[in-house]
Amino acid sequence: MLGIAVIGMVVLQACTPPVPASNAGPGFNSAADFAMERARRDTALAASGSTTFGSPAPVQTGAIGATDLAAVGIGQTAPIGAPMSAISPSASVAAAPVRASNNGAISDEQEFSAVSGRESIESDAQRRAALAAAREQIQPTALPTRPANTGPNIVEYALNAPNQMGQEWYARSIFGTQGRFQRNCVKYMSPDAAQRDFLAIGGPDRDRKGLDPDGDGFACGWDPAPFLLAAGR
Repeated sequence: MLGIAVIGMVVLQACTPPVPASNAGPGFNSAADFAMERARRDTALAASGSTTFGSPAPVQTGAIGATDLAAVGIGQTAPIGAPMSAISPSASVAAAPVRASNNGAISDEQEFSAVSGRESIESDAQRRAALAAAREQIQPTALPTRPANTGPNIVEYALNAPNQMGQEWYARSIFGTQGRFQRNCVKYMSPDAAQRDFLAIGGPDRDRKGLDPDGDGFACGWDPAPFLLAAGR
């Protein structure tokens, strides 16, 4: 067993990658090898008339000349605190504030320097007079009269009902079944519409369509509570 353990440790040491030295250069066995390779390449580059190893390559501008670049402000450096005009004439033009012109698209009526050159007190008075003359004043008319017969008023009925929802108050026929109630109530767009029709055809005393089988006087689940709440009751 001891021999097997020794053999295993030897195999593991053979498979473990070597730890690089702390003074090794990038891509080289040691910093000394890196320095020698750099010196060799510097010598070769110097002999060819190029830059030294490690120096940045010059910027290639292609067919654009230095004069053209300077015209648009490229390659120039302005001193700290200097205005934009110190770089190039084109830069100062681009940095100049754009004033709104009275061209029909953007109004400059709120800019005193623009208006003072073309307007005066007299012209302003004439313009105000023209606007006043073009003003159209609509005369008030009488309110329309409400038709005399608008049908049952469910708000008035809710405020004057003697009972609450679900409290039986009126006698109902034994034929007022739940099935008839559901079939007829689905024909209305809302409980308010059902309550108006219920009152118009004899409710709450009579229930011809079976809209109020529990006899509380409220058709198809119509609830007077919101109206009472709005009235503070």
